[in-house]
Amino acid sequence: MKKNGFLKEFKEFAMRGNVIDMAIGVVIATAFGKITTSLVNDIFMPIIGYLIGGIDLSQFNIVLKPAVVDAAGEVTSAAVVIGVGTLLVTIINFIIIAFIVFMLIKGMNAMKRKEEVVEEVVEEKGPTTEELLTEILATLKDK
Repeated sequence: MKKNGFLKEFKEFAMRGNVIDMAIGVVIATAFGKITTSLVNDIFMPIIGYLIGGIDLSQFNIVLKPAVVDAAGEVTSAAVVIGVGTLLVTIINFIIIAFIVFMLIKGMNAMKRKEEVVEEVVEEKGPTTEELLTEILATLKDK
């Protein structure tokens, strides 16, 4: 009996609009993340690399200890590196996403302000349809 109550409660929770909206947002954000990652890796980073002397920034590392290679050419001890380039690419990716989200919110706020202005103008214009119909009905009753 308790199991059915739990499942019913979970179903009610999962079917709320907020949860579904959030799930849709997560799916869209994941796709958006892939787009911005591609934009950074495939467009911006090659341009930045070209401008700073042909360096692939994503491969830019600070080597603390080089790899040890034996006589046969096999790596016996891997290199110890700090992935500065990966950090820079991630920071650039974040800045682009933050800028795009900022622009979206700025645009949404501008549209909301315009909508509020339109609502104010509509309210100031005069009587509503219902008020006009009531007035017409009263006039017809008087005649």
